[in-house]
Amino acid sequence: MKNSHIIGLKETDCKKIAEKLNILLSNYSVFYQNTRGAHWNIKGSQFFTLHPKFEELYTNLVLKIDEIAERILTLGISPFHNYSEYIKLSSIKESREVSDGNRCVDGILASFKIIIDLQRELLDITEKAGDEGTNAQMSSYITEQEKEVWMYNAYLAK
Repeated sequence: MKNSHIIGLKETDCKKIAEKLNILLSNYSVFYQNTRGAHWNIKGSQFFTLHPKFEELYTNLVLKIDEIAERILTLGISPFHNYSEYIKLSSIKESREVSDGNRCVDGILASFKIIIDLQRELLDITEKAGDEGTNAQMSSYITEQEKEVWMYNAYLAK
C-alpha cells in the first residue's frame, strides 16, 4: 500500500510536494558543501569566531538534509542523492570565495534567502494539500533560520 493512502494525502499532492522537496534538498546540499569549504578555508582575524560558527551551521544543515530526504521517502518518492542532480536543480551556486570571512557570511545570507523562499513556497503547497507533516517541518526551519539571518546580519553590522 502506498504511503500517501496511509498518511491521508493524495498521491498527486505527494508527488508535487516531493518534487519541490527534492529542489530544496539540492539547495541544502550545495549550501552544506559551501559552508564546509568556508569552515575549512577561512583565514584572517575572524578565524576563531567564524571557524566554529561555520561548523555549527554545516552540522545543522546535514541534519536537515537527512530530515528532508526522509520526508520525501515518507511521501513515497525517492530523494535525489547525486551532486550532478543537485547542481542542476540548485539556485545556490558553488562558492568560489571561501577564505574571506565577510564574503563567506554574505554567501551564507544569500543561501538562507533562497532556502527560506523555497520553504515558504512549500508552506503554501502543503497547506493546500493538508500536509501538516511537511508544513510543520518547513515552519520550524523558517523560525530557526530567521534567527540565524538576524545573527549573521548582526555580525556584519547590517
